[in-house]
Amino acid sequence: MNAEDLKITDNEFLRQFEVSINNELAAIEYVQQERKIFLTKLQMSDVLKEQGYMEPFIKAVLEEIKERNTRVMPTSPEVAKYMRKNKRLYKDLLPVGINI
Repeated sequence: MNAEDLKITDNEFLRQFEVSINNELAAIEYVQQERKIFLTKLQMSDVLKEQGYMEPFIKAVLEEIKERNTRVMPTSPEVAKYMRKNKRLYKDLLPVGINI
């Protein structure tokens, strides 16, 4: 599964990025403040996680945010872990002075 294969939608009403995989909804909740977006909570079934969808979903969301030229504060443990694992790709998304 590639991040490019996932069709991410930004549900601004619920303030979450969403994707439907095998008729299941996965989401990352966010809080937008000025030019920063706080990724606060990942919601994904254990089945989807076991099938390897978590990292491609996080990657797709981060790529979407990168296109918006917005900084990211990963307060969700799963997102922070993914960003830490892929520091080179996403260090530019972090606000100045923030390390993960």
